[in-house]
Amino acid sequence: QVQLVESGGGLVQAGGSLRLSCAASGRTFSSYNMGWFRRAPGKEREFLAAISWSGSRTAYADSVKGRFTISRDNAKNTVYLQMNSLKPEDTAIYYCAGDRSSSFGPFYRGSPDYWGQGTQVTVSS
Repeated sequence: QVQLVESGGGLVQAGGSLRLSCAASGRTFSSYNMGWFRRAPGKEREFLAAISWSGSRTAYADSVKGRFTISRDNAKNTVYLQMNSLKPEDTAIYYCAGDRSSSFGPFYRGSPDYWGQGTQVTVSS
C-alpha cells in the first residue's frame, strides 16, 4: 500500500511558475512508476506526465509538453511537477498517482493503482 500526499499548490499569476511535490509513504516507492493528473472545473480528469521508477523515462501530454517537467527523488520518496509559463487554463486540482506496472499504460488509461488527495492550482489572468 502506498499513500500519496501532494503539496505546493496555490495562486499564481499567468506566466508564473509553481512546483508541486508528492510525498509517498512506504518502502517500495522506488519501484513504482509515478505520474500527475489534473481535473479542471467542468472537465474530465487529464493525464499530464509520468516518470518511470528509475527516472530514466518520462512522458508528457501535448498540453503541457515544454512547460511542465516531472522528476523524482527516490531517496526522499518524492515526485515533483515543475510548472512554468502557467496559463489560466491550467487552473485545476492536481493529483499525484503511482502504479506498479512496468509500463505507462495505466496512466494513459487513467487507472493507476494509487492516488493522492489533490492540491488546488489557480492561475489568475
